[in-house]
Amino acid sequence: MYKLQKVIGLSVAAGLLLTGCGQAGDPEIIMPDTPMQPSAAVSGSVAAEPAAAGEAQTEPDAQAQGQTAGSGEAHTVYLITMDLADSYWQSIDKGCRQAADELGNITYKWIGPDTHDDALQSACIDQAVSEGAEAILIAANSAEGVNGSLQKASEAGCKIIYVDSAASFDCVTALATDNEAAGKTAADSMKAALAERGITSGTIGVMGVTQDTASCVARETGFRAAFEGTDFVLADTVYMMDDAANVRNAVTAGQGAGYVAYFGTNEGTSVAIGDAVKTSGRDDLVVGFDTSDAMLALIADGTAYATMQQNPERMGHDGMVIAVQAIEGTYTDTNTKTDTGVTVITADSM
Repeated sequence: MYKLQKVIGLSVAAGLLLTGCGQAGDPEIIMPDTPMQPSAAVSGSVAAEPAAAGEAQTEPDAQAQGQTAGSGEAHTVYLITMDLADSYWQSIDKGCRQAADELGNITYKWIGPDTHDDALQSACIDQAVSEGAEAILIAANSAEGVNGSLQKASEAGCKIIYVDSAASFDCVTALATDNEAAGKTAADSMKAALAERGITSGTIGVMGVTQDTASCVARETGFRAAFEGTDFVLADTVYMMDDAANVRNAVTAGQGAGYVAYFGTNEGTSVAIGDAVKTSGRDDLVVGFDTSDAMLALIADGTAYATMQQNPERMGHDGMVIAVQAIEGTYTDTNTKTDTGVTVITADSM
């Protein structure tokens, strides 16, 4: 009954950026067969100065540039991410703060766990509700693990908006990359680069975060599907499990086994692969995800061939706008899905 809507848009916007109560994995978007499109009117904006992770941003100037929330009534909105240390989440926070400044009268707070854990993220949801959140923007740790707390939040009247990764609980909207399609795009980039090197067969290493990080699993699904019918073999996935040494050791083992390329399904695994390849001094082909400073540096110096750039700042900005509209009753759709796009970044395109 539910499926991913597969529409990949190209959006060129490089955002590099951190996060707040504990860390978790990214579940895939589970949406209706025929999702409605969001109707939020979104204006351009000027980036606000970063606030400390977990710190509330309260009541911006009502005359802030951009659109207003509608009624001018103050609202409390929380962002809850999977962890507080990934630059990707900082980009989402930046987009939220931009929109809060534009809208005015928003009490905004960013929290999250410090490790990948459903129970810790559930505690963050409970905290937000107890502190009066009217809407929660959340990058869910897993598809099912935080549903109990989301149910309680919904019963308390809290609007649920997913950014980057969704649980299977009903929401107002989900703003994210179509991860399966993005994984296929990554595979197509790798196949082209392998062809340029004259490589037509061999084993490719695949690195993920955890087995239940669903957004990364969806990327891997798209990546593996794109290699079906070729002479390449994709190795069993190695999971980082909050320890970059797991990936670095796997790369070293892959080099010993003659792997021809490596794919990382998120920023952490991609950087760990690149660091291992750089330390070895070899010219292995690396394709990854996300555009942190560390990942872009690996692209710039030629260690990594390409990375898939998502648009987390837009997720935060548009998610905040829709959250306020949902609170005020001007956005009444439910379970909609917005694909925020992916762009292939190589050294030539930087």
